[in-house]
Amino acid sequence: MPTIGWVFLLGAIALVLGGLFMLRDSGKMPISKEKMKKIQARKAEVEAEESAEDREQW
Repeated sequence: MPTIGWVFLLGAIALVLGGLFMLRDSGKMPISKEKMKKIQARKAEVEAEESAEDREQW
């Protein structure tokens, strides 16, 4: 493969890896303790409803 082919290949790989690293770093979203408590409470409600529905089916 000519040198320019290697340059394009390495450039493409660098762009893909750079994009993935940027996505990984921007994916961190801080959640306040109050919101986390609300999320956990809602999750518990949904799980309780689902388990109640499962018991009704049997």
